Amino acid sequence: MRLLAPAKINLYLRVGHPRDDGFHPLVSWMATVALFDILTINRVCGRGVTLSCDMPDLPCDAGNLVIRAAAALADSLAKFEASAATPDSGLSIHLQKRIPLGAGLGGGSSDAARTLQALNQLFSLHCSAQQLAALSASLGSDLPFFFFSPSAICRGRGELVEPISPPQSRFALLLLPHTHLPTPAVYRRFDEMRLGSDLAPHHEPPWHLWTHLSAPALLDALVNDLEPAAFAISPPLAALHAGAQQWLQRPVRMSGSGSSLFSLFDGETEAAEAASVVTQRLSVKSVAVEVAPTLTDDLNLCSRDL
Repeated sequence: MRLLAPAKINLYLRVGHPRDDGFHPLVSWMATVALFDILTINRVCGRGVTLSCDMPDLPCDAGNLVIRAAAALADSLAKFEASAATPDSGLSIHLQKRIPLGAGLGGGSSDAARTLQALNQLFSLHCSAQQLAALSASLGSDLPFFFFSPSAICRGRGELVEPISPPQSRFALLLLPHTHLPTPAVYRRFDEMRLGSDLAPHHEPPWHLWTHLSAPALLDALVNDLEPAAFAISPPLAALHAGAQQWLQRPVRMSGSGSSLFSLFDGETEAAEAASVVTQRLSVKSVAVEVAPTLTDDLNLCSRDL
């Protein structure tokens, strides 16, 4: 089974003050983009789940969310114990890594979510999206979103997901600098800088109206509360952000806790031309991608055949 695991961008991200448990509440509009990791899952002889990856430095043991997600699913379902063909008895997973690490694009979370969806299909578990999202919430804040993608509002720690229509502007320019920003470090600086938003429900944007805005209008409204903290940690990222806005003459936002940056466009040609300009002028890898792409892989084809 060959699967596409899409990256995501945080179109909008407000972060509140830390709760008593240390976690920060958030409100975020997330959307998938057409930058994919590729997972190949096969049943094999033997027992257990093995993971290999074309990125040598990426852990392929219990430190990888794919393995942790498969283990969590197996532990949660008693029926696996009596089954001769379960995630604990012969699965080989190969990961082709295309989504940069530490970029705020949710690659690891997407890989894990697609793995859970694949196992649900392979072993006819009949788990709902809500059940898989609840199972995955303890593994990472971005994971629940991917069960309701391509576009959703996420609240709480990310576990409260409300699907909405994708933005009308369906193309994005991604800037992918060689900067790794660990999420915990960004949040520590965020707290040190005493940042934080009031996340009262009546302060949320009119999402149903925002989905119909053109790219320029929507970009003017978007915000990411983590940008000041990320830019304080990485002055080169702050400089790249300023340079990109200057060359593009339009707002540029950061996704998640960084380090990727993005801007939105109403047309594919415009996005591709912008990627060329940024790559040449700022010497940073830049790609034009579709927002909220339709996934065409073995999992989706199987689902449509049922």
